[in-house]
Amino acid sequence: MSLFLIIFSLAFACRASYAAEPYRIGAVVASTGSASFLGEPERNTIVMMQEQINKSGGINGHPLEVIIEDTKSDETQAVLSAKKLLDKDNVIAIIGASTTGETMALIPIMTKAQTPLISVASGAVIVQPVEERYWIFKTPQNDSSMIETIYSYLKKHGISKVGILTVTTSFGDSAAKALHELSSRYGITIVADERYGPKDADMTPQLVKVKTSGAQAVINMSIGPSQVLVTKNWYSLKMGIPLFQSHGWGNRKNIELSGKASEGVMSPSGRLLVWNKLSDRNPQKKLLKKYAGDYEARFNTEPAIFGGHAYDAFMMVVEALKKVGPDKKKIRDYIENKVTDWPGTGGIFKMSPSDHCGLDKDSMDMVIVENGDWKVLK
Repeated sequence: MSLFLIIFSLAFACRASYAAEPYRIGAVVASTGSASFLGEPERNTIVMMQEQINKSGGINGHPLEVIIEDTKSDETQAVLSAKKLLDKDNVIAIIGASTTGETMALIPIMTKAQTPLISVASGAVIVQPVEERYWIFKTPQNDSSMIETIYSYLKKHGISKVGILTVTTSFGDSAAKALHELSSRYGITIVADERYGPKDADMTPQLVKVKTSGAQAVINMSIGPSQVLVTKNWYSLKMGIPLFQSHGWGNRKNIELSGKASEGVMSPSGRLLVWNKLSDRNPQKKLLKKYAGDYEARFNTEPAIFGGHAYDAFMMVVEALKKVGPDKKKIRDYIENKVTDWPGTGGIFKMSPSDHCGLDKDSMDMVIVENGDWKVLK
């Protein structure tokens, strides 16, 4: 063979290897709008991980193409985004959406399209009842697990009367249901039950009712800006009882925006927030350290817990693609049956045909804000 033919053959082989058809997945996250505090770290994480995968050679020689759509924190836009990804872009799986409400709007579409959806929202209704959620998974802990973590802590410390505040969204509805259903199991009496809208600018009236109810603690179930407002109102009222937030509190911006009012606020959390305080024997620590370090180096800020949820969803799809290729049904089956004893940022996942979340309360710790930082409570 002539030198020309050898060079031509090698060049053609290299071109062919790079010309492998990309594996295409979609993501629908709230990059803008009221839930952008969730969507921004989720989007950043997906961008970063796509870069890393492709830099290392892709998946089995195929480049990974991730098409990210901004839902603008709107359920209708989430639906339009998912339909575009399915019908025009022909994605083989979708990560998202950022909120429980947006995700619930996607479930009928994804089910009809027989395409896996790995949500990064926390409402248990996303994956329950599991027999109606065949194509649906999620990576954050269920809101029920979050509430069990809080109730366990309260019981341990002799607190039996609580006042609850819940936002009037799908997340708040699901959390309120779980708060009531689980209360008797932990010997908790709800002495005040208050609600507020996601755009309300002052929760003082609701907190005053909690204060006068005889509650020994206040539990606020919301995410984002309303958590900061509740914290500031609680602090201004000098309520004299502890404030517990949902796991949506796990973002450094909440501490920064709440200022000194955040001191002493407690919440259940996955271990990403406190990875540097974990024992070296913890099976999550190596992964958490790498993810946190990579994120800080790429975006010059520490990751929020929400970015970790996107990491877990992204890597579940990547691992499935490595093992079974771009077959939607096989990807679904792999996540359900093979993501077991699987370390993620959220915990050690144990997916199964009866559990499309794979995490329980043991994946969470109670944390408190102390001197402007997170500290694990024992």
